[in-house]
Amino acid sequence: MQPVENFAPRVLAWFDEHGRKSLPWQENKTPYRVWISEIMLQQTQVTTVIPYYHKFMTSFPTVEALADAEQDDVLAHWSGLGYYARARNMHKAAKMLVDEFDSEFPETVEGVCELPGIGRSTAAAILSISRGVQAAILDGNVKRVLARFHAVPTWPGEKKTENAMWDLADYYMPSERCGDYTQAMMDLGATLCTRSKPQCLICPLQSDCQARVTQDPTQFPIRKPKKAAKPEKSIQLLVLTNQQGQWLLEKRPSTGIWGGLWSLPELAPEESVVLHIEQRFATQVAVVTPLSSFRHTFSHYHLDISPSQIQIADTKLVMEGDKYQWFSQQDAMEQGLPAPVRSILANIN
Repeated sequence: MQPVENFAPRVLAWFDEHGRKSLPWQENKTPYRVWISEIMLQQTQVTTVIPYYHKFMTSFPTVEALADAEQDDVLAHWSGLGYYARARNMHKAAKMLVDEFDSEFPETVEGVCELPGIGRSTAAAILSISRGVQAAILDGNVKRVLARFHAVPTWPGEKKTENAMWDLADYYMPSERCGDYTQAMMDLGATLCTRSKPQCLICPLQSDCQARVTQDPTQFPIRKPKKAAKPEKSIQLLVLTNQQGQWLLEKRPSTGIWGGLWSLPELAPEESVVLHIEQRFATQVAVVTPLSSFRHTFSHYHLDISPSQIQIADTKLVMEGDKYQWFSQQDAMEQGLPAPVRSILANIN
């Protein structure tokens, strides 16, 4: 993979005319604001992120505000974005920045990488965009552009291939306009060099793009070798409702799936709902109403969910410490909830 001259100037010239310059995190580009956007944009589309970003920045306009917030409040603002470890790590990193770095981001990529949830590419994006540091990124969009431009014949997830692509990213990173170049490479991958239907005819790099010569640029990047089919799991989720119309929510452990979020009590698919509730909470069940079952897919398995609404006669349940809590229906919807749980509750009449 031999580098090509005049790469960055062409990308920057395209960006000046066609790049995105009015996204909310492109205003007042501080390290904090760029950091929040970069974490939100991991695994998530720009159009989805924008309203979350506005709300998040309104509630936590500074790193001090984020560090001082309760984790429940941070997760509530993240509810629906998924990959909740991102939010938990952001909260931890904010506390580190305040306690150990006097609320300032470190000046080097290596220093920023010491914060929870931040890798090399994200650290470089934060510093190049907010401070003009000459630090290359290699996110999904940049990998796609480089893999096609050089027709990289191996999967970028392989360490040897990834290292070679880092070398290319570093080589092409200009010494000036570093932030604009970083944003330009992101935009090029997001708007022109897309996964499907890339717009090669208007790409500023088309004359040297090796993937375009193949007549099928979408074969690059080389896809990850297929794994076996995702495993399937099944659970029941219980919407316990008392005579006041409140819902019982359960605080999830701080790690694992839906870590730190409020959820619904769950049980194995073969268990009896009535017997489980009577034994678990020492209360009587008045009515059980099965709700529509559905499938929720995670990155590594499918989860088949069978929810039921249960009307109970007594609010004085035997519960484990503060693990369980009754919420009014309005308050429940304002908590940090997993997306499938929020969907269940939102569709209860």
